[in-house]
Amino acid sequence: MTHYDLLLKGGRVIDPANNIDAPLDVAVRGDRIAQVAPEMPAAQAAQTIDASGMVVTPGLIDIHTHVYHTREPETLSVIADHHTFRSGVTTVVDTGTAGAKHFLHFKRTVIDRWKTRIFAFINIVQSGMIGDFEQDINEMDPELAASIALAYPEDCVGIKTAHYWVSAPFDEAHPPWAAVDRALEAAEICQKPLMVDFWHREGRTYQELLSKMQPGDIHTHVYAQQFPILDAQNKPADFMFEARERGIIFDLGHGAGSFWFRQAIPALRGGFPPDSISTDLHIGNVNGVVHDMLNTMSKLLCMGMSLKEVISRSTVAPAREIGHPELGTLSIGAEADIAVLRQERGEFGYVDCGYARLDGDRKLSCELTIRAGEIVYDINGRSRPHWEDAPPEYWQIRYPKGAIEP
Repeated sequence: MTHYDLLLKGGRVIDPANNIDAPLDVAVRGDRIAQVAPEMPAAQAAQTIDASGMVVTPGLIDIHTHVYHTREPETLSVIADHHTFRSGVTTVVDTGTAGAKHFLHFKRTVIDRWKTRIFAFINIVQSGMIGDFEQDINEMDPELAASIALAYPEDCVGIKTAHYWVSAPFDEAHPPWAAVDRALEAAEICQKPLMVDFWHREGRTYQELLSKMQPGDIHTHVYAQQFPILDAQNKPADFMFEARERGIIFDLGHGAGSFWFRQAIPALRGGFPPDSISTDLHIGNVNGVVHDMLNTMSKLLCMGMSLKEVISRSTVAPAREIGHPELGTLSIGAEADIAVLRQERGEFGYVDCGYARLDGDRKLSCELTIRAGEIVYDINGRSRPHWEDAPPEYWQIRYPKGAIEP
């Protein structure tokens, strides 16, 4: 008699939410984690997958992506399912691609459609991004943005501000803090965190931004070139530690222009790692300097962060930051989102947004991904029988009769 639908045997289970880093088996029943224990009998499961030599973690969570394909002909977004499962990601957050004006379209055409679990930060700009409307303060309605977050709490995790008046002079029509102040107001109304994408410049400094932000608010792109996060001795500035102590969260948010080794490596060596690791994945960087979540995580690994810390900042930490502590864990009863990863050894190169290279000897790759108990990515067919053992009708497991023509 079988007790479980699926059993992952022999892997190194890293589940920072439960302080687990040990060789254990993980059992799944339906769409839930049923058991995590050593040496579970294979006979107890309908299907067993050998995870020996691999790392078994909660499904990865990327809290800075762009996956909403707007009504406009041009978009910066990628299709979620095409880029998530192949890198062990089961949950993403779209950060402000949609504002209040288009959120329902986003929900209907993307959030409710794809297998990837998708949340959203609502842009304070009601038309979202990207366009000249991002500079129009009349587009920034705190009550409207907050009303969407309150009306759809199962989908919306906060408010986002970005791209406001990077280089042009401030004037009466463009006060320096308009976007941030209105986004803060919206976050206060809906009682959800604010994520800030910000450009440090004269008249609107980074230190001032951090003083405005509230505990639980998130600054993404922390290692971008424009932020004075390092002091004259190339050490993390005191005000960075003070902001973190006050509850401000610092997210990686790699992006096409926001991750620089010359900022990140001294900060990490000086005791200031990111609180969470994210990609800012979009069409401008998916084939450029970001690639995917695992490539970004591998950079931190090769910069000196331990594997357990990298996994923590890609699972339990982002889950907590977006108010969903039920995610990013392999706790019994949790939804069965699981990543099975390889830590490869060799000679690898990693590139930052200044197109500078870091040489590393480790690389993370995805072997298998499970979303809500379903195997959604299996690069080496570990869940499939050898061709000589597969019955002729085996393909119907994947394609039930009548679904397609054989």
